Amino acid sequence: MSDPGPRPPERRGPDPSRPGTVYRARPRLFRSRGAAPLAGPPAAGQHSPGPPGPGSYPDGTAYPGGPAVPPGSPPGGPYPPAPYPPPPRAPSRTGGRRRRRWPWILALVVVLLVGYPLLLGVTAWTSLHKVAAMPSSGRPAGTPGRTFLVVGSDSRSDLTRAERARLGTGSAAGQRTDTIMILHVPSGGGPTVLLSIPRDSYVAIPGHAKNKINAAYAFGGPQLLVRTVEQATGLRMDGYVETGLGGYAHLVDAVGGVRVCVKSAMKDPLAHIDLKAGCQTMDGRTALGYARSRHADPRGDLARVEHQRQVLAAIASRTLSPGVILLPWHAFPAASAGGGALTVDDGMSPFGVASFVTAMRAVSGGGGLSLTVPIGRNLVTAAGDSLEWDTTAAPALFAHLRADDTEAIRPLADQQKKKAAA
Repeated sequence: MSDPGPRPPERRGPDPSRPGTVYRARPRLFRSRGAAPLAGPPAAGQHSPGPPGPGSYPDGTAYPGGPAVPPGSPPGGPYPPAPYPPPPRAPSRTGGRRRRRWPWILALVVVLLVGYPLLLGVTAWTSLHKVAAMPSSGRPAGTPGRTFLVVGSDSRSDLTRAERARLGTGSAAGQRTDTIMILHVPSGGGPTVLLSIPRDSYVAIPGHAKNKINAAYAFGGPQLLVRTVEQATGLRMDGYVETGLGGYAHLVDAVGGVRVCVKSAMKDPLAHIDLKAGCQTMDGRTALGYARSRHADPRGDLARVEHQRQVLAAIASRTLSPGVILLPWHAFPAASAGGGALTVDDGMSPFGVASFVTAMRAVSGGGGLSLTVPIGRNLVTAAGDSLEWDTTAAPALFAHLRADDTEAIRPLADQQKKKAAA
């Protein structure tokens, strides 16, 4: 018998009795708890535990759509390799929980986008005071757009003695109007117009002789004032908004103050103000004094109506700013104070109030026009020093408003703006 030659060295496993033996860990297949043991196709020449049926693993675990046993294969194998799919995995608990969170996230978004503004609106609406301000007869025909009469009453009836002293309002009896404005929101896309009517304007008051226009409020309240303004301008009012002295100051404080630019230094002991020139943040007391003062400016009442427009527009802008509207601890006190500071016509809807506030903000943001009824001359009347409207420019201005053509008013507004800055 021939010598087969040297035999290859025999491979030995690790011997625990021999020093220096190195043990190598065998690879281990990890699987999730509860999952079926992993099994692959049988290698060539190997037999599976039993003949797998169509669509099954070699260990007999069924799976959908799998390959069938090759025809003619003997029972128990051997079988050719087959492309078995991986065994099914247990569903991830984390993924399922994440999918179940989406309805809650969606519900939260709906509440923030719909419920929060709605709740703010309800807070403001339920705080409003309402009064029958629209006359029942003798009114002009309706005009395009929406027109609001904005009034600031000088009544001290809602102020305590301490508040009168702090705000510098004095103790005059009765009530008149410190502020009279017309806010016109056009329907044709032109600029919004905020028009001031000086309180010393000498006009005819229905049922009374000619007098200063603010006397109409003292004679017959909101209804007579609305009727007087409508008769003098030919514009039909669609809404009425009034604020008092106390509400004016409380609203400014509720929104955290307003930023107003003062053209020149002002000192008026009667209004309790001593202001430097430039832009500054005013609290309620200072803003009210700035809006009411007419002794610190040689233009008197004409300067005061400009200040009133500034402050009113600044309040509207601040109230709708992100710093107030997006923070509930600022938004809800502001909504409550804003509603409590205003008196509106009992026929105004929530949409009308929202339209008024957004229009005021448009004016403050530079998207509108601010001006005063053109004045012709000063008069000395039985009612005292009064103002007469320009007999040409004033009727033309009112005609543009009645026609809803606010763009035609821009040249007059720019002219007044340049004259005030001079």
